Amino acid sequence: MSNLDREAALSVCGGRGFVVAEPVRELLTPRTVRLGESTEVRRLLPNLGRRMVGAWCFVDHYGPDDIADEPGMQVPPHPHMGLQTVSWLHDGEVLHRDSTGSLATIRPRELGLQTTGSAISHSEETPKSHSRFLHGAQLWTALPDGARHVDAHFEHHTELPQLTSAGLTATVILGTLDTATSPGATYSPIVGADLTLTRGTETSLPLEPDFEYAVLSMSGEVHVDAVPVVPGSMLYLGCGRTQLPLRAESDASIMLLGGEPFEEEIIMWWNFIGRTQEDIAQARSDWMNGDRFGEVKGYDGDPIPAPELPSVPLKPRGRVR
Repeated sequence: MSNLDREAALSVCGGRGFVVAEPVRELLTPRTVRLGESTEVRRLLPNLGRRMVGAWCFVDHYGPDDIADEPGMQVPPHPHMGLQTVSWLHDGEVLHRDSTGSLATIRPRELGLQTTGSAISHSEETPKSHSRFLHGAQLWTALPDGARHVDAHFEHHTELPQLTSAGLTATVILGTLDTATSPGATYSPIVGADLTLTRGTETSLPLEPDFEYAVLSMSGEVHVDAVPVVPGSMLYLGCGRTQLPLRAESDASIMLLGGEPFEEEIIMWWNFIGRTQEDIAQARSDWMNGDRFGEVKGYDGDPIPAPELPSVPLKPRGRVR
């Protein structure tokens, strides 16, 4: 998914200077962003209060939207570099095309994982024949310096490992949770999981104390470490936790995101992650000139032009809150 903000600002992220080294309960408020003509998303990361959670650097939550008589998601070809995109659905379908030739229809609880390396372009659209509702999340992870020039590729995993207990099903999207490990490629210590709970469930999940964590609410109401988290909000939990206490006040679903605090300093602008403003400027120039990012074949429409770069230069200075 693209960041379609036409006044995209440079975000300074990464570094461990602002990592919370102890458990906290910091509720993050989303901002609303239009995605194309018919989809509205709630953006949780980057946030004025927090830029990253481990390597997770971008989180959009959208829906559930009734698109029975609507086109649904329509995101024309756009570029990415220096990151992974994670497509995760609870309802609906998203058709993915990219410049490596990948073509896949992603359905609920299937992992669409795009590793961009130094350059890829892709489109995302609701198929013409589609379900009534569209509901999901789009997330990015930052690639560490040693992996940000890997060959671009796309993975579509239709079956993912699960952990189950009374009233809880945990689907592991990326990384490892307890004894279950996702088949998706990862490049830094990270975890992403979708947790479905039935009303009245009280349970806890094992966590890594060296990881920082956050919980995104997808549906229903769950009390996370005694804090109510409702759909479209995210609770940042800090580090130093070995268990995550959960209590479902209704049938509910949340996403658990975590990882080792991202040590490197990065710059994120529009759909690019680099280490210097020169990285970003070169990527923008290459996209606008038709170089490097390839062509998305089969999409009926023009690619998205890049916004103008800000006039004020910005260098990475570490984690910003």
